[in-house]
Amino acid sequence: MNTDTSKFQDQTLFNITWPLLIELTLHMGMGIMATLMLSHYSDDAASGVGVANQLLNIFILVFTVTSIGATVLISQNIGAKQYKKARQLSRSVFGLNFWFGLIIAVIVFLFGEHLLRLFDIHGKVFDYGFIFVRIVGASLFLESLSLALSAVLRSHGYTKESMIVTVIMDLISIGGNILATTGIMGLPITGVIGVSWAMFAARIFAVAALIYFVYKRLSLKLTIKDIFHAKKEDVKSLLAIGIPSAGENLSYQLSQLVITGFVVTIGTSALASRIYLLNLSMICYLFTLAIAQGTQLLVARYIGGKQYERALRRGIKTLKIAMCASFIASLLLALVGSPVLKLFTDNQEIIAIGLPVLWAIVVVEPGRAMNIVLMSSLKSAGDVRFPVIIGIISMWGVAVVLSYLLGVHFELGLLGIWIAQGADEWFRGSFALRRWMTKPWERKTLKIRTEVVEASS
Repeated sequence: MNTDTSKFQDQTLFNITWPLLIELTLHMGMGIMATLMLSHYSDDAASGVGVANQLLNIFILVFTVTSIGATVLISQNIGAKQYKKARQLSRSVFGLNFWFGLIIAVIVFLFGEHLLRLFDIHGKVFDYGFIFVRIVGASLFLESLSLALSAVLRSHGYTKESMIVTVIMDLISIGGNILATTGIMGLPITGVIGVSWAMFAARIFAVAALIYFVYKRLSLKLTIKDIFHAKKEDVKSLLAIGIPSAGENLSYQLSQLVITGFVVTIGTSALASRIYLLNLSMICYLFTLAIAQGTQLLVARYIGGKQYERALRRGIKTLKIAMCASFIASLLLALVGSPVLKLFTDNQEIIAIGLPVLWAIVVVEPGRAMNIVLMSSLKSAGDVRFPVIIGIISMWGVAVVLSYLLGVHFELGLLGIWIAQGADEWFRGSFALRRWMTKPWERKTLKIRTEVVEASS
């Protein structure tokens, strides 16, 4: 193994986070650039692809079941200096995601049209969305492998390598988007078809490059044997953490689908505005996602090494930084809202709908930051059930219910829906903070001690 194991103990949050920030920026930038280019090609194309992406994101959550579990468990084993076990888990997550990816890709390819019709979109919006689902859906197999390999590299501290792959992947995708939507050099404008195939090609490159880095940095050669011989105890451990964690994300995505259905009833301009605003709001919580992922790795290592107070302090410090950063970013975005929205569309109705929402985002994002940072830290500490329980209650009882009441019933439109989502983020974030301060790992330790005493008596 080429890995210098001592470096795991010396890594700081900054060392881990800055490559993650660049990677997430580029990854989100790829989505924003695709939406921006498609918006100039056609607002219907941008809306169709935006809805299709929401559908595909639900299936991607299946792959995160194992990748989330791998991130936590590999990091905990590294913290406990159980490096051989960490490598074994790496092989198991690769094998699991191979099969998950293959099954999901086949399902989406065969039934994507029927699933997309559940959104109640029609005409060109549906046509564009279906093209995207059929082509990009087939590439979900590659996305599954990519998520597993990235989790392995990041857990071992190699965040720079994952960043490099994303940089080149984005260049491939953006280059394809330019060729597909601008007709540069006299090439035919292929629109959504070209954008979809560009993403497919980018994912092929990502898997090949990540396999190379796993072998080069970890001296870990993944083989066909790993696909068929994942260890049962590893599978059980990965799913024990991954299923509840993915359950929270699945609940969120499903609630967002329902909310998108509400937006469709408001009108096509509201739907287009929502797609553009969702892309813009990513900028506000971009730093939060990066620092939360870095914190998740460190907290898992601290818990594995039984450095509990250090884990507690790390979570609180990250929380303060993330909330401040999210507020500043969202405030700046609101101040320059009109010019930014005009980058996506010159439709004045869409712009008029979006401008008030940008100011609502200023209030929403600090709550989202609290939610993202602390929920991911709780998972690293082994407290995986709480996030999904409080998530289901809040996403459906607060976000969905209030979205209908404020957005549709009281006719506040997209602004009302964003206010509802803000209430959801702050509600979950507040409960997560209270839970984090109770030191959930102490309950787990007490439970283990009790079981040992009972078994010996």
